[in-house]
Amino acid sequence: MKIALVSPYDFAYPGGVVVHIRHLYEQFTRMGHKAKIIAPCSSNRDIPFSEDVIPLGKPISIYRRGTVARVALSPLLSRKVKATLKEEQFELIHLHEPLCPLLPLLVLDHSQSVNVGTFHAYHSSDMGYMFGKFILRRWFGKLHGRIAVSKPAMDFVNGFFPASYDIIPNGIDLEHFSTTVPPIERFCDDKLNILFVGRHEKRKGLRYLLAAYKRVKEEVPNTRLIIVGPGNREHYEKQVNKVNLGDVVFAGYVSNEELPRYYNSCHLFCAPATGEESFGIVLLEAMAAAKPIVASQIEGYASVLSHEVEGILVPPKDGQALAEALVRLLSDRSLRQEMGAKGRQKVEEYSWQNIAQRLLQYYTRLLNGT
Repeated sequence: MKIALVSPYDFAYPGGVVVHIRHLYEQFTRMGHKAKIIAPCSSNRDIPFSEDVIPLGKPISIYRRGTVARVALSPLLSRKVKATLKEEQFELIHLHEPLCPLLPLLVLDHSQSVNVGTFHAYHSSDMGYMFGKFILRRWFGKLHGRIAVSKPAMDFVNGFFPASYDIIPNGIDLEHFSTTVPPIERFCDDKLNILFVGRHEKRKGLRYLLAAYKRVKEEVPNTRLIIVGPGNREHYEKQVNKVNLGDVVFAGYVSNEELPRYYNSCHLFCAPATGEESFGIVLLEAMAAAKPIVASQIEGYASVLSHEVEGILVPPKDGQALAEALVRLLSDRSLRQEMGAKGRQKVEEYSWQNIAQRLLQYYTRLLNGT
């Protein structure tokens, strides 16, 4: 099967959708299929699978909902897209965030193939969809198959574009996030480590974790909070310094190669996001490392984590409940081990091999008209 994987986002810049596409490409080619990636690229250097990446468009940064999307917006791309699709003759085109401007829309304009769209996002509301749905309906109608990565993502897009959707989730590289990866030596002491991984954005809830950690430190003094992720941390450092909070490590951006070592250095993982999460990639990473989790009880996380099984879910923005859950796990080694083991068992179903196989079965049904 010849497959195109289309991203609206800069393929040279790390992000959830880009990582998703990279893993699908690897699995499809490993299974003997011919796959190519179509995406905007800000740089042609050090791009994985560069021989099968078709760069179309130079991305620009768009600031939206407290985060940055790097997309290509030039209408001059239309001619290049048309020529590429004519030359490649894909059997199936899989577009990720298919209604995101501009590259996926141009691909749908010129596609003569079977088109599949995966919707990744979840928001409490969306002005773009709200005001653009009547215009976007034309491109939505060109999709032969529709996928959402979770029920929250499906409910979100279905509110604007009612249709039939299949849920096929994100995956996880189980070998990369293995429990056998060595921990970071400087964190291997008598302290119990709490790990946070995420951008320093308001919706990730770091301020609530820092407030909770102050209470945790009072009850369990031999703890350390490790904060991994890019972004402006000045505000959070001020929050730490204001109350003289000790044992808080801001690790900053950590490469994907180094990230598993941080998971294997912690005793529990905390994801205090306040909302706007369609899924829980970081939860899968922690589960793959057999770590128990304390996370906000938001739809995207609850679709991955079962309360009191692989971890504990607490109300978002509730510092007291967050602190109580953290103290409970930090004080109970056997419970941490039990929840971590259950998480490691559950995460097997999210392996990229399983996800890719489910997608190929879905593609085959569409191509066969069943």
